[in-house]
Amino acid sequence: MSAPAPSPLAIVDAEPLERQGEVLTDSALAFLAELHHRFTPRRDELLARRAERRAEIARTGTLDFLPETAHIREDPDWRVAPAPAALDDRRVEITGPTDRKMTINALNSGARVWLADFEDASAPTWENVVLGQLNLIDAYERRIDFTTPEGKAYALRPADELATVVARPRGWHLDERHLRAGDRAVPGALVDFGLYFFHNARRLLDQGKGPYFYLPKTESHLEARLWNDIFVFAQDHLGIPQGTIRATVLIETITAAYEMEEILYELRDHASGLNAGRWDYLFSIVKNFRDAGPGFVLPDRNAVTMTAPFMRAYTELLVRTCHKRGAHAIGGMAAFIPSRRDPEVNAVAFDKVRADKDREANDGFDGSWVAHPDLVPIARASFDAVLGDKPHQKDRLREDVHVTAAELIDIASLEAKPTSAGLRNAVQVGIRYIEAWLRGLGAVAIFNLMEDAATAEISRSQIWQWINAGVVFENGEKATAGLVRALAAEELAAIREEIGADAFAAGNWEQAHDLLLKVALDEDYAEFLTLPAYELLR
Repeated sequence: MSAPAPSPLAIVDAEPLERQGEVLTDSALAFLAELHHRFTPRRDELLARRAERRAEIARTGTLDFLPETAHIREDPDWRVAPAPAALDDRRVEITGPTDRKMTINALNSGARVWLADFEDASAPTWENVVLGQLNLIDAYERRIDFTTPEGKAYALRPADELATVVARPRGWHLDERHLRAGDRAVPGALVDFGLYFFHNARRLLDQGKGPYFYLPKTESHLEARLWNDIFVFAQDHLGIPQGTIRATVLIETITAAYEMEEILYELRDHASGLNAGRWDYLFSIVKNFRDAGPGFVLPDRNAVTMTAPFMRAYTELLVRTCHKRGAHAIGGMAAFIPSRRDPEVNAVAFDKVRADKDREANDGFDGSWVAHPDLVPIARASFDAVLGDKPHQKDRLREDVHVTAAELIDIASLEAKPTSAGLRNAVQVGIRYIEAWLRGLGAVAIFNLMEDAATAEISRSQIWQWINAGVVFENGEKATAGLVRALAAEELAAIREEIGADAFAAGNWEQAHDLLLKVALDEDYAEFLTLPAYELLR
């Protein structure tokens, strides 16, 4: 007896939401099912390949540029497709989730681009997944507004003043449990990409723009090839001209740093640039080299600035690679959240942001990220000073840059060491972020910084690494599970005192505490914190 044919529609398994029928139409669900049946098997193979590569790194303790793709790196002639007009000037990009208020504020922010985030800045509740898509549709139709409980109203500025949207779907590792096709959950990446593309590609073309994407957590050029094949199929399937989609790839894993040219090559008809991440990049280093000895033990996350030698090697190679191939190089995040009560804190932080953006602009980056609208003018001034009226500086080829494989993983050259304060901060931030994530918030202001899931990943990874490396801090204390448990208990008590017993009881604090300890202390290192966290998400 033959197996039953796959369902022509992805099946929704969730309580209905108001207006979800505008997003989850039969034709959209059929498109998701088609994406799933065609591409999820390859996704599965690539996730298995990640595990194989990680095992190889554990065996060898090193990484190198791929010999089998040397011909791509050595070919001087190929270039990515020219940038469309809407993505030619990217000097300031703002990031944030796709809730209704953020959608309006980001589009109005004065930034050239808004990274509309379904990934690290958005906890993947079903409501966030579906209503985030609805908010973007409403924005393009100019029927979006928002009024706070206090009566403050938000509305869109004129169309020519709005940021260009670049949507970021979830990474390949996370499935969407509320949508199934056949007997499988549909990968979250295909859900986020598919719904956005299906509903908005033609709308955006009519507005002189297009469906643009950021691709997160890519680990190899083969994963970029999968995305390119998805783009080709999706455009053909909906009758959209080939090359309409444009993708910017986040180089936020250590393995991808060795394949930047190959990633651009695979996506060359759809590529628009690469971005230099920070926390996810450090998280990836810990993940991949967690058993490679003391030479790979990172100090406190805040001590690893973009001027650290191995981070300089990574960012300069990224600029060199992008400009060699005609792509935009986009810099890292300024995560500071201005304080309405402390102008001195703001002044110090603004100076740091200014110095960071000045460095990026002078290094050859074409733009950079900020987390708050108040930082847009600061970042813009840094890039205006270098770019002037030019949309970018791709003509700066940075042929002076020569980065070796060893320089990208020269962690041992760092003078900073792990500190007891760094351990405490990792525990504090980890608990506070996870608690908010379990309430459906992915972008969370903690200690005047806008944190997302990458923050929690590097925090719990550093705790895990320091314990397993037997780190001894400057005060003589050794990193142990017992010390971490004691710090976590102190933090829970401090939070209860800070917010009050009722608010504490209404939150997810015990769950967050327990989950942080699990992923930080378990002998088996969890590949992604968000996998066990997703099981707890309401």
